[in-house]
Amino acid sequence: MFSTVLKAQKVKRSFHMDQRRGIHFWLRAEQKPFEHRSLLLPQHVKSLIDAGHKVTVEESSQRCLPIDQYKIDQVNIAEEGQWVNAPKDAVILGLKELPEADFPLVHTHVFFGHCFKGQSSAAQLLNRFKEGNGKLYDLEFLVDDSGRRVSAFGHAAGAVGMALGVLAWKWAKQNVAAGTASENKLHPAVMETFPTYKALSEWVNSHPSERAPKALVVGALGRVGGGAVSMAEMCGVEVTKWDVKETEGKKGPFDEILLDYDIFVNTILLPPNLPVEKRFQFLTKESIQNPERRLTTIVDISCDPNNALNPLPIYEESTDFPQPTLRVIDSATNPLDLIGIDHLPSMVPAESSQEFANGLLPHLLNFGETPVWTRALDLFEENRDKVNSSC
Repeated sequence: MFSTVLKAQKVKRSFHMDQRRGIHFWLRAEQKPFEHRSLLLPQHVKSLIDAGHKVTVEESSQRCLPIDQYKIDQVNIAEEGQWVNAPKDAVILGLKELPEADFPLVHTHVFFGHCFKGQSSAAQLLNRFKEGNGKLYDLEFLVDDSGRRVSAFGHAAGAVGMALGVLAWKWAKQNVAAGTASENKLHPAVMETFPTYKALSEWVNSHPSERAPKALVVGALGRVGGGAVSMAEMCGVEVTKWDVKETEGKKGPFDEILLDYDIFVNTILLPPNLPVEKRFQFLTKESIQNPERRLTTIVDISCDPNNALNPLPIYEESTDFPQPTLRVIDSATNPLDLIGIDHLPSMVPAESSQEFANGLLPHLLNFGETPVWTRALDLFEENRDKVNSSC
């Protein structure tokens, strides 16, 4: 308890008691293609201003809400990408990764960094923070005292992942029936966005199929798994739910995933330092060659192909909305496709953004002052200090 208090005090001092005069939050525009979500919506910006903070919002060519809706009293509007010139004490808010560059990062940032689990790009990003003496509060690791994330896009990711999985399964089956599976290896681009989960499910259901698929959701009791199960039910999918009880103590690979289901949805969250004795694999490049395979579509919502602990070591690169599927096994009669999109909630951008921001706002109002923030800063500093500056 005493050490926790000291850490919290240390963070307060590092911000020079900014809470007394308000923090300058700077909402940057997302640069990742087809990323339509926003960390904050106008009502959340207003709440920060009402609490005495300063807010700058960048214009954005792809945010789900137009900049005019952010033009409320006392909000500063900046051009897209101007966060690099923001005052040094500004806290830069975003969702996805920063544009690739090599200049030092001097600001305090809040976003999904994907750099604490041995990812291939982790060293470069952490070195940029080290060189600029900046800080990263990774959204994935803002957790409460029980280790649960204080805010997450989990439900949205699960719902969209299942929806795309059903769509891809229908498309593959239609091509097999038409004898065109080998020439149509990649599902067409999916560029639509939807205002609600219900609208998304109606769109999926508008695509015909001869029968309903059978799906397995692993991690079904979590936020992501719950979203996947909910969408499966909206799409008339027969769904089986696995969680810790069904997988604990097993190393895999799991033949039943291949033999009993049409769609496999992985929703588990890998911890940053999974002990060796708890590592496992759902499928491998060898196991998927089983001639009795029923499985047609894999949706890897966890989407961590560059992680050495990835329980689906059957692909190396993520997919995206312009090319949502990867053909893992090419076959005219029994292809196997994988979806590995790392920003699925962007397909329902307004609804998912509101869910996330509602959970994050109470913590932004106490930025840097609680164990939620000190734990995240400790984790960043631990990983930053381990990285080799020559990388």
